[in-house]
Amino acid sequence: MPEQLNLSTLKPAEPRRDRKRVGRGLGSGKGRYSGRGIKGQKARSGSAKMRAGFEGGQMPLHMRLGKLRGPYSKDAMPVGPHRTFTQPVNLRDLEARFDAGADVTLEALRKVGLIKHTRIDVKVLGSGELTKRLTVTVHRFSATAKEKIEAAGGTAVALREPVHKKRRRKAAKPAAEAAEPEAEATEEPAAEENEA
Repeated sequence: MPEQLNLSTLKPAEPRRDRKRVGRGLGSGKGRYSGRGIKGQKARSGSAKMRAGFEGGQMPLHMRLGKLRGPYSKDAMPVGPHRTFTQPVNLRDLEARFDAGADVTLEALRKVGLIKHTRIDVKVLGSGELTKRLTVTVHRFSATAKEKIEAAGGTAVALREPVHKKRRRKAAKPAAEAAEPEAEATEEPAAEENEA
């Protein structure tokens, strides 16, 4: 008759082997170097916590690759690695998806499937023709798109006005300073005549 199963007779399906304890003397089978080898980085504590892509201190691959050309600072946006992105929407898409007199907003664009989400700025481009009167409210417009929307009797409302940075110019020298060297040059010959 098989043994009755209860809490006192529970056993694993296979007998469990005790794990080998490292660093417990040479007779234990895992003594001396405890499976870590002799010295080196992997023999030290914390060696399993090296970050992904760490190459032992040599120049990592992502730093050896070529860089993008042009200005590289965050102030140089939208150039370089910090460039900003926009979702493009063409006028021909607005012509096909919206009825005359409709309000084209970010939510409306998402509902008709022209954009996936509203987290990225939307820019309307001027590709195609627009014959319907629409009120379009998005982040940006190209110059051509704005002209065509207004020519069709619609309105283009920009949620984000473009920022125009002023170029730095070198200050011109005052006229008085520029005239002084000429005056000095005319006075010298006069002084020479008096001495003669």
